[in-house]
Amino acid sequence: MPRPLLPQTIAALEREFTVHKLWEAKDPDAAMAQIAGLVRFIAAGAHAPVDEALIKALPKLELVANFGVGYDSVDAAAAARHGVVVTNTPDVLNEEVADVALGLLIATAREFPQADRYLREGKWLKSAYPLTRGTLRGRTLGIVGLGRIGKAIAKRAEAFGLKIAYHSRRRQADSPYAYYPTLLELAEAVDTLMLIVPGGAETRNMVNAEVLKALGPNGILINMARGTVVDEAALAEALASGQILAAGLDVFADEPNVPASLIGLANTVLLPHIGSASVHTREAMGQLLIDNLVSWRDGKGPLTPVPETPWPRA
Repeated sequence: MPRPLLPQTIAALEREFTVHKLWEAKDPDAAMAQIAGLVRFIAAGAHAPVDEALIKALPKLELVANFGVGYDSVDAAAAARHGVVVTNTPDVLNEEVADVALGLLIATAREFPQADRYLREGKWLKSAYPLTRGTLRGRTLGIVGLGRIGKAIAKRAEAFGLKIAYHSRRRQADSPYAYYPTLLELAEAVDTLMLIVPGGAETRNMVNAEVLKALGPNGILINMARGTVVDEAALAEALASGQILAAGLDVFADEPNVPASLIGLANTVLLPHIGSASVHTREAMGQLLIDNLVSWRDGKGPLTPVPETPWPRA
């Protein structure tokens, strides 16, 4: 285990396996050299990169169990080349993340955090909070990435009366929503963008200055994906100039470091990556990570392998 996971997840793992806690070692390199010939599994979180060098350093490695549905911190292609399976924790966090996504959208449009500060600072005693330009009324939500979580978000958004459109790598035949083959076309057609795509090189800075300009002055951007999906400098400029109305961000490119250019803006709502961060959901994610490891150890194969390392192997 390169970095700590939840205490209850660590305790459960220790009941099933010998767990080497790399972060506790005074000399991590020496510790790695000592255990390299023993390690069969890696239990990794979002902030514990598993690159090809680490995979090659562990000749008996069989499986990397990733804590989280996103696994861009794991070089899954390299794992596949070395015959190592990678698993993640899909589905168990869909509803939690979708709840936060809609909550963040509402809070951003109606300025909940700003209004809360207004009251706490005693300003309501002098005058009512200004009417918000933002509202959900009449909005069209463009979902970028209509996967499991994207569909859960769409279901909630429909209940709020929003029109739905989407952009994904391919059209989904069973989807009732309008499909746009490019992100730019989607941004031109909607006034609200909800990002819920994987991170990585393919999606890096996909929301750039051109996309933000297309979203327009009534536009709201919500990022529940990865911070790398958005050009943060371009976003800060678009927000400061009024090119778009507001942004709600749960993720950032260099977490936990958040650009001062975003923190200093009044038209942002910024969350410390809490999409799945409830005790209930994080425990479920930890259990699925453990279940993948136990299933593999017991000869039953992985439960939730990622597409790069399918099971049974192609």
